[in-house]
Amino acid sequence: MGFHDFYRMSSHAVICNEKNEILLLKATYADHAWGLPGGGLDVGETIHEALIRECHEEIGCEILVDYLSGVYFHSAVNSHAFIFKCQLPASAEIKLSDEHSEYRWFAIDELSAVQKVRIEDCLNFNGTVQSRAF
Repeated sequence: MGFHDFYRMSSHAVICNEKNEILLLKATYADHAWGLPGGGLDVGETIHEALIRECHEEIGCEILVDYLSGVYFHSAVNSHAFIFKCQLPASAEIKLSDEHSEYRWFAIDELSAVQKVRIEDCLNFNGTVQSRAF
């Protein structure tokens, strides 16, 4: 990779409810896709700092980070996504930022193929961080 090449990294949270459904947010930008809470790293920021900051910005509450479950390269956007298993504190109330129009809890079988792989890797974590490319 050259010094002036553009490259992205992001951190995302897999948050489940009591039914083992996954929290996804609907973006108000780009293709208005549903995605995990989280986003891109700022310069000088660690993957954990980005995860906590992005989740606070997007859902308006703190998260509890359990573990890093996988790192995924997405060739379409030249980016690595770091996926973490997280929890919301019992008292958490989701308050979306302007970046998202709604949130919803999804069953695993409702997810896209790529999301499903990343979520299943996370929920079936055995202590080894997964690494895959899409």
